[in-house]
Amino acid sequence: MTTLPRIDAFTDELIAIRHDIHAHPEIGFEEQRTAAIVAAYLHELGIDVHTGVGKTGVVGLIDGKRGPGQTLGLRADMDALPMDEETGLAFASKHPGRFHGCGHDGHTTMLLGAARYLAETRDFAGRVVLIFQPAEEGLGGARTMIAEALFERFPCDEIYALHNAPHLDHGQIRVMSGKAMAGAEFFDIVIRGRGSHGAQPNHARDPIVVATQLSQAMQSIVSRNTNPLDAAVVSITQLHSGSAYNVIPQSATLSGTIRTFDDDVAALIHQRIRVLAAGLASAYGVEIEVDIRNIFSVLENHPSQTEALAAAAREIVGDANVADLGRPVMGSEDFADMLKRVPGSYCWVGHAGDVPVHNPAFVLDDGILPIGASLLARVAERRLNELAAASTARAVNA
Repeated sequence: MTTLPRIDAFTDELIAIRHDIHAHPEIGFEEQRTAAIVAAYLHELGIDVHTGVGKTGVVGLIDGKRGPGQTLGLRADMDALPMDEETGLAFASKHPGRFHGCGHDGHTTMLLGAARYLAETRDFAGRVVLIFQPAEEGLGGARTMIAEALFERFPCDEIYALHNAPHLDHGQIRVMSGKAMAGAEFFDIVIRGRGSHGAQPNHARDPIVVATQLSQAMQSIVSRNTNPLDAAVVSITQLHSGSAYNVIPQSATLSGTIRTFDDDVAALIHQRIRVLAAGLASAYGVEIEVDIRNIFSVLENHPSQTEALAAAAREIVGDANVADLGRPVMGSEDFADMLKRVPGSYCWVGHAGDVPVHNPAFVLDDGILPIGASLLARVAERRLNELAAASTARAVNA
């Protein structure tokens, strides 16, 4: 493993930054403190900094010393999860109900490390755009930055990002061209019946009975309506109703998520949910309101950029540690929306630990920081110089 020596030299600084961000987690669109840390660090490096992009997002610009060329974006997410931490770390979250349980504190720190390296060396042609994105965890941070003219203000020819992966061995990197992560919708289904005394159910139109029936019926959609060769998930993750032991409530709410890799499959699932809801509403004499919202696009990596990312990864961790992911995953990532606008790629970097992300006991291994920072720096440096050389060759041969 050959992480960049210059980054190795300031790894202790990166660890301190990561611990500080971890201890003060902020959820989506509330990343004021985190954004201020990012902006101040970039300013100190002499980087052109722009704040408030997508509410709390930060963008930094670094021009290379090898002259004009193309522009390459590097993106990291900054937000924490709305959950409690149970790690027992000395630098654990100081804010109840807020926890960097997905490692975004590490992603932010890795990009800061790459920023320092690139700002100090500038050994590339063209420009690097550093994108510190808010609100990745289902709140639409990428879409908000794009809607606020991210790529009009800071055009990118290519874009790259990464995610930590505790299920991989330390230093392993996985890439995948094409569809690599599922698109996702969130849904809320409100059942409005008639409340009554718990001892007189004959006077009620019990929304809980309907909710359980609908929950069971929805589990048949993937098994009986979608093509078995089309991957799909329908998960009901919340059921809220009632307030007392002896009261049949007036309403019940089901919430959850749909994951697919194909818009037609997603549309079929939406249609089946609505048909099932309408049928049960009629059968039980209740009202059912279905709200389905698209949250994440399918993440689709571009072939040329995936190979460029893999080539940079091999330089950092060695050929034996870089491989194809093998098959796509049902998790989602809103970097997908940036990839719909700009060709690029997204990869996974392994680190020590056996607790999955989004678990209250999840711990990000600090040993991943110089690896991720080195990878981001190297793909930018290597790819921009490669593109500049290709452009020069075309001009000579014209």
